[in-house]
Order: sequence, then C-alpha cells, then structure tokens
Amino acid sequence: MINIEENLEKLQNLIGLKFSDTANLRSALSHSSFVNELKTNKWEDYERLEFLGDAVLEIVSSDYLYRHHPDMPEGELSKLRASLVCEPSLAFTAKRMNLSEYILLGKGEDASGGRYRNSLLSDVFEAIIGAVYLEFGYMEAKNYIEKFLLNDISENQLFVDSKSRLQIIVQSKEGMNLEYKIIEETGPDHDKHFVVGLFINDELVSQGEGHNKKEAEQMAAYNGIKKISKED
Repeated sequence: MINIEENLEKLQNLIGLKFSDTANLRSALSHSSFVNELKTNKWEDYERLEFLGDAVLEIVSSDYLYRHHPDMPEGELSKLRASLVCEPSLAFTAKRMNLSEYILLGKGEDASGGRYRNSLLSDVFEAIIGAVYLEFGYMEAKNYIEKFLLNDISENQLFVDSKSRLQIIVQSKEGMNLEYKIIEETGPDHDKHFVVGLFINDELVSQGEGHNKKEAEQMAAYNGIKKISKED
C-alpha cells in the first residue's frame, strides 16, 4: 500500500520546499488511472497542473536564455529553448531526480511500466512546476526550474543530441563504424525493456536501457560520448 503522505514528505525534501497545503503537490503526482481507482474523496489528476507548469516553464526558460546569452540571435534562442523543454530533456531531468518513485499510478498502469515512460515523467515534472507556482509564486517556481533543469544545460543538450553528436564524432575519425545492437529484450509487449549496445568497429563501447529501442539507443549514445570524452 502506497503511503502518500510519506511520498509527499520525501518529495518536498528533495525539492527543498515545504508546502503548507499539499493538495496541489499530491495532484501533480497523480495519474488519472490512480484517481479513477479512488473510491471516495477523489482529487484532480496532474493534467491541469501540467498545463500551468508548461506555461511557467516557457517563460522561465525564455527569460533565463535571454539573460545568459545576450549575443545569441532569436532563431538560436528558440532552438536552444526547444531542446531544453522537449519531452526527452524533461524526462532525463525527472529520471535524475528519481521522480518515478513518487508518481501515483493505478495498478494496471503501474504494471505496464507507466512510471518510467518519458511522456509521463515529463508531464509530472511540469505538473510539479504548476504546484510550486500555485503554492509559492513565480520566484520559487523559477528557482525550482533553474535548480533541476537549467543548472546544467550542456548536460541536457548532450543527452538530447547524443545520437547526432556521436555520429559527427565517428564521421570525423577515419575507419570508424558505428552500430547499435539489441543486447537484451525482456517483458511483455505492453511493458518491454530493452538493453542496447553501442558498438564502434564491432567493439562494445557502452550500453543503454529504455522501454523502447529509441530510448535505449539514446542512452547508449549518451553513455558512449561520456566514455569517449573521458578517454580523450
């Protein structure tokens, strides 16, 4: 049985904010499948808060990039912002925060691996922004976004662009061939888990895991670039 209050307490410790009323934070973590299983005292799921959080994220990230990149033209600012607020980037941040531990899901959704899906993780990250904004206002929402998402832009960009960046690295070195191979595929059709290996010249360089092949390849590429950079 999920201890919701304990979950909320742990999450508040993680983000460094103490809510006087945790109703919005609880909703931010609640998938519709969980709410639908409640027999009494139902509350809202995260969708409305995600809508609000998305809007706050847009203005905070725009303001941050505008101030920190005074010489960057509008087109480049837009591209950079898009790469930071896209689903893979937000999910990557959510995974680094271990947000999946706090999400409230219905039994069926949980059994199908829902808490690890990029779409859900990114939505919950934005919903928490909405909850923080409602409880504490714009400045604390801004602090939350900067602390967890904008504190290391280069790392998020590296992850989002990992496959294309790795391709450029490989193409710049003569005689290098890159290939992704599925090492392991487990789980039922509705909850697959892939382990993909990144091979350069038939040598295993790194591995990545995900709930689909694309996610696993992206993580393998990210880990591969980190390893190659460290060796160089």
